[in-house]
Amino acid sequence: MLHFFISVVKKTIAPGATVIAIAAATMLLTGCPPQKENKKKTGTSNELFNIDSTTLISHLAYLSSAAMEGRETATPGNQLAREYIVKIFDSLHVEKIGDTWLQPFPLGSNNQQGNNIIGVIKGTQYGNNYLAITAHYDHLGTRNGQIYYGTDDNASGTASLLAMAQYFKQHPPKHSLLLVAFDAEEKGLLGSKYFVEHPPVPLSAISMNVNMDMVSRNDSNEIYATGIYHYPFLKKFVDSIQPFTTVHIRFGHDGEQTGSQDWTNQSDHFPFHQNHIPYLYFGVEDHPDYHRPGDTFDKVNKRFYFHVCTMITAVASLLDQPEAVQ
Repeated sequence: MLHFFISVVKKTIAPGATVIAIAAATMLLTGCPPQKENKKKTGTSNELFNIDSTTLISHLAYLSSAAMEGRETATPGNQLAREYIVKIFDSLHVEKIGDTWLQPFPLGSNNQQGNNIIGVIKGTQYGNNYLAITAHYDHLGTRNGQIYYGTDDNASGTASLLAMAQYFKQHPPKHSLLLVAFDAEEKGLLGSKYFVEHPPVPLSAISMNVNMDMVSRNDSNEIYATGIYHYPFLKKFVDSIQPFTTVHIRFGHDGEQTGSQDWTNQSDHFPFHQNHIPYLYFGVEDHPDYHRPGDTFDKVNKRFYFHVCTMITAVASLLDQPEAVQ
């Protein structure tokens, strides 16, 4: 199976790709969720290329807990989530742009503001070229006395972003990574719109966007990778991962399928697309608890979620190769 995967990847990326790139995607997708990190073996086999499942689930549980009160922008619960993300970035030594991880932006005429959270992992070879990995951390807050927990939407993408930050700090990428937790997505993509209007690095330096929004719940073991219709060259990178994940990756919801929902403008990848930056958006189809109080931690299939996050990390590892940049 390993030989088959190497053959597939070699057809996907140029022959000059490193053995590490091939091994990274392979180990990410063939290992089981790790129990505890064995620091004495950090340079060996499966542990080297697995994201930490225990930490991933811990992030998800906290970000979707009652203490967050639904994480609505400009509320105390949203601030708690923001402080947690900053704490994790700080603990991982994720770099700032300037003297803060925060990018405040106005919400309107009521003097309230949102806050994007931006971290950087510098690339080892192409430090001035960036892959933006994004997820929004806000949700709907509390309504009529009920908390809208927003576990899937989008504590799931945010927790995955933090797990990926840990992985790529341990295994530095070739290109620099912008790790962005957007605020006010639920209020009309305000955070991501502000980000591309006031980019912390030149937009021309951002080669791609990988956006995660609702990645933890699907009864059919499916997740969509959208954006392929607009940027067909990205399909081969996702296809090369499919044989090595238990998750069924589907395409569509981006204009290709007549009569289906078009998600092109439905999450934070849209402002990137409007600025001609290729994107892959990973998300599940709506479930009965979408935008309802029932979107809670206990309903997440933790194994499915882990494998989705591992798969997305593997795709990002392939996109980090020089041959992926168009």
